[in-house]
Amino acid sequence: MNLIEGMIIGWAALAVTLSAQTEGADPAPVAQPAVSLDIPDDGVRVAVLGYHDFSKNERETAMRIRTSKFRKQMETIRDLGIPVIPMADFIAWKDSGKAIPAKAIVITMDDGWKSTYTEAFPILKEFGYPFTIYLYKNYVDGGGKALTTAMIEEMMANGATIGSHSVSHPFPQTVKKFRKQGVEAFDKFLNLEMGESKRYLEAKFDTTVDTFAYPGGYFTEEMFGKAAELGYTHLFTVHPGKVKRSVQNNVLPRYVILGNYDKIFDFATSFRDSQSSLPGAAGTGLVKKLPFPVAPQPGAIINSRLPEISVDLSTAENIDPATLRMQVAGFGEVPANYASEGKLFSWQVNRRLRQPVCNVRVTWKTADGKETETLLKWGFQLDREAAYLPDE
Repeated sequence: MNLIEGMIIGWAALAVTLSAQTEGADPAPVAQPAVSLDIPDDGVRVAVLGYHDFSKNERETAMRIRTSKFRKQMETIRDLGIPVIPMADFIAWKDSGKAIPAKAIVITMDDGWKSTYTEAFPILKEFGYPFTIYLYKNYVDGGGKALTTAMIEEMMANGATIGSHSVSHPFPQTVKKFRKQGVEAFDKFLNLEMGESKRYLEAKFDTTVDTFAYPGGYFTEEMFGKAAELGYTHLFTVHPGKVKRSVQNNVLPRYVILGNYDKIFDFATSFRDSQSSLPGAAGTGLVKKLPFPVAPQPGAIINSRLPEISVDLSTAENIDPATLRMQVAGFGEVPANYASEGKLFSWQVNRRLRQPVCNVRVTWKTADGKETETLLKWGFQLDREAAYLPDE
């Protein structure tokens, strides 16, 4: 998977925004990780790192990193003196105030690539670093490049833990399709993807599975209630940023480390307090906070050339629907639809995106006679290779 292959000139402009979302899918229609004001901030910051595939000699992509580079990153963590803590300590700190270092790292691996065992595991074992593997049911013992049960059990015997990554790793379009079918259909879908995965992993590996990594970083509000019902306590996004105690447990930030852009790892280990402080963030126009949830999220990296672009205006006041306009780079003004029920302003891209960055502009005026114009501008990125998912 290559985000910006052949686009060397664009690296500087894309540098910070690559850290905004990575697992290859447009993130959920939630603007930023929610923060609970009831939990006091103890000053501790934890960087959760997310990896995928590893290789000694294959070409590096967004989701595949060279084994040698991974080793150097682990060496860097050691040389910086940043402790790598197990998921159990992270959870105990997050929920019960367990004392952990002021700066700490949690390492996670997504999907269940065999290279987690053959390439990453020996290095992690050498450094004594604990890690968590987010498995999706359909890829366990999937043959080819998939982890086997024996490999997973061996890693667990050496300090690794596992979490759920769903049953089938559904793309956002699949999630949206079931959501549009109504409450009952979506609830059944979530029971399968979130519930069956948990039951399967717990039974197969005789362990408690209470953490979940959203496939593609995509989540909806219904997933929060379903997660609590099923017994998940901590759920991870692909939104970058340090975790602090006040961040809500169902939208925990995570840096997905790219094989073809080293700055993501630099950002993750710099322990700056916010992504807005990253060099160049303001200038790119992609990574920003918006007053209304949008999808794809600002700075997202998506793996679909035909995404749905939307703005959730359910909290906007005095909208004059007749004045709503959406402009998309490469398309000009597009025929976006406004749903009065739910107040979602959306457009399904009808011609494949080709540029690595897509900018969106949405405007509307108020219906209160003042004709105040509101402007939203954001950008997201396209992973044009979009091949990080196992294909066996």
